[in-house]
Amino acid sequence: MTRQDFAGTTTMARLALRRDRILLPVWILVFVAMAAGSAQASISIYPDVASRVKAAEGVNSSPALVSMYGRIYDVTSLGEVSLFKLTGFGALLVALLACLLVTRHTRAEEETGRLELLSAGVLGRYTALTGALLVVGGTSVAIGLLTAISLIGVGLPAAGSLAFGLTWASAGLAFTAIAGLTAQLTEGARTANGYAVAILGASFVLRAAGDASAADGPRWLSWLSPIGWSQQIRPYAGDRWLVVLLPLALAVVLTAAAYSLVRRRDVGAGLVRPKPGPATAARSLRSPLALAWRLQRGSLFGWSVGFLLLGAVVGNIATNVGSIADSPAAQDMIRKLGGVGGLTDAFLATEMGMMGLIASAYGIQAAMRLRSEETSLRAEPLLATGVTRTRWMLSHITIAFAGTAFLILVAGLGAGLSAGASLGDTGHQVGRLLAAALVQLPAVWVVTGLVIAFFGLLPKATIAGWAFFAAFLLIGQFGPLFELPQWLMDLTPYAHTPNLPGGTFTTTPILWLTALAAALTLTGLTTFRHRDLG
Repeated sequence: MTRQDFAGTTTMARLALRRDRILLPVWILVFVAMAAGSAQASISIYPDVASRVKAAEGVNSSPALVSMYGRIYDVTSLGEVSLFKLTGFGALLVALLACLLVTRHTRAEEETGRLELLSAGVLGRYTALTGALLVVGGTSVAIGLLTAISLIGVGLPAAGSLAFGLTWASAGLAFTAIAGLTAQLTEGARTANGYAVAILGASFVLRAAGDASAADGPRWLSWLSPIGWSQQIRPYAGDRWLVVLLPLALAVVLTAAAYSLVRRRDVGAGLVRPKPGPATAARSLRSPLALAWRLQRGSLFGWSVGFLLLGAVVGNIATNVGSIADSPAAQDMIRKLGGVGGLTDAFLATEMGMMGLIASAYGIQAAMRLRSEETSLRAEPLLATGVTRTRWMLSHITIAFAGTAFLILVAGLGAGLSAGASLGDTGHQVGRLLAAALVQLPAVWVVTGLVIAFFGLLPKATIAGWAFFAAFLLIGQFGPLFELPQWLMDLTPYAHTPNLPGGTFTTTPILWLTALAAALTLTGLTTFRHRDLG
């Protein structure tokens, strides 16, 4: 390595920051607010040691909860009981963000040919990778540091708050390096993302299996997972600082491996060669819709597995919600977040709302495929044939809308079967939880339609769909807790969804939300027909 190999690194880092000047601040704010809001709300929910012990024992006695969120090691600690849901799960989300960002600024730039043009100037061989690692690694550190400061600000111990920030930052740094390595392996950005996310998923499964094991079982599995390492730092429960060295060491080793692979390959090439396809397309690929399905089916399959598992966990947890939220303050919080009726119904209504929110993320991703196909110049040759712009766009819109509906159904089915197995009367539970899931669809479609409208009207601002998603998430989750003005909370489409199970079903919000989604979609379709590509 020479100094020339890193020429232009500062410029590339600044370019990455400029491209993500909206995305990064919004997501940093989401993570910080999520942690601080959860801690602030929990202070009144668990006011004494007895309430914390009862809640923690309820969590630790449920294999479903432990596998989902991890074990509570200090049942008397306000900080750990307040943030047990966010320690490992938040680390997972920070790691996912890191994977997507690294691939966006490395392999995706090579795939589109932009990096080759830039490299014809004064950029060094390692510049793109170094710039991406600096930006994404710095983002992970910023999330951890600002989160720690916010937790200290709400009154939690400084040492534990710093340890909590390190759980997120260390996970982000580890998967920044993992994504930097997987970006060298393939020629496609989506495949590189797939490899990184698969490693992330395996890490979560290993952590879940280890944490949920009995005392004499294979709890050592958690130590094979970077997500498990983050949780083993144990913020507010001993603060094991030396564990941080594990993800940092992994990051150093994998970063060195990524640099080694960069030197051994050509720009645009990957170490894993793609298999050549057939000379002619199969009949199943001879329509725009079939092509869109082929492009997006892998992603939908992965999301479907996640939604089925998440739904099953939610249904199982519903049977234990009474032991976790036994105080009036905890029950009031669940109802503030959207639940009505009995405590179990209130919990299920809240979680079904969260399912709708997560399904919106898939809708945004699927709709944004329109923009990636356009900017990668794959749409232009297709539209040069007899395929009209409307027909091409409708193919991806169909996948986005049908895909979100499928995910919602899968989540409702998983929750219904799991709750039915625990509470009894499976048929009744499946029916009412499918209904609770389906009422989320119009709000999900509004968010998806918003991205489609951006694509047609302001294509360069299509990524703003994620900013709206983050804003809706913050308002929806923390607005009731902090008693924000009702007019502000009404700006989110999710605020108008009927609260099922337990609440009253009304058709009016369903109809006007669906009409709004249709209007946004029509706006995107119409404006795309009259603008230039690119």
